Amino acid sequence: MRHNFVEAFIGAVVLAAAGFFFVFVYSASQKNIADGYMVYARFERIDGINVGSDVKMSGVKIGVVHHLEIDPKTYQARITLNLSQHLQLPKDSSAEIASESLLGGKYVALVPGGSEQFLTSGEEITHTQSSISFEGLISKFLFSQSGDNKHDAKATA
Repeated sequence: MRHNFVEAFIGAVVLAAAGFFFVFVYSASQKNIADGYMVYARFERIDGINVGSDVKMSGVKIGVVHHLEIDPKTYQARITLNLSQHLQLPKDSSAEIASESLLGGKYVALVPGGSEQFLTSGEEITHTQSSISFEGLISKFLFSQSGDNKHDAKATA
């Protein structure tokens, strides 16, 4: 009888610890920049970017992706960025979709410009660079290599 009580007690402690860990991770993942300001950017491709993706400058998180939509006039992706209120971004800054690693996720990287005027809430970052498709790069490399081999074979014949 005592053996069952010890097993039940240990099981309850494990479940409580797992619940605490789940609540901690969930609350940490829901944190965003509540006191920030919104700016916009348009891209041809935003592969790998989702709502909640990081916005970084010099490798430091300064905001999150707040909203994604398609502009019905230009058919470009329009991203709403929620940036830290404590950081003023020059108007001529640029935004690009960058990869954390070859296997990792993507984020929006901001590169500050040199303007003395700053972006305010509701303005748009006009200098952007879209996401690069690794699959497209690999296929271009493979097909360009196979084309070079055919050309070399014809030249030697």
